Amino acid sequence: LAGSERQKHTNSQGDRLKEANNINRSLSALGNVIMALANNNPHVPYRDSKLTFILKDSIGGNSKTWIIANISPADICVDETLSTLKFVRFAKLVKNV
Repeated sequence: LAGSERQKHTNSQGDRLKEANNINRSLSALGNVIMALANNNPHVPYRDSKLTFILKDSIGGNSKTWIIANISPADICVDETLSTLKFVRFAKLVKNV
């Protein structure tokens, strides 16, 4: 996944707007899975997205998983940077079995 897409900054239209919406939906589902795993929830919503279902064994299994967070020092990106850092903080709490 390329990353969170803010439509107001990209001025996306047509197919690009649909793609941006799909990326955001997948990232949201991935965030829900990470939060469930970090909080030790008994139900982890892997089936909410094709992405999370495919990555089920990598995210919550016995694999070593890396997440690379790309952040920006630019003032215009402060909201996305903070959101990314919060996501990574929770992802760090996931312990694979």
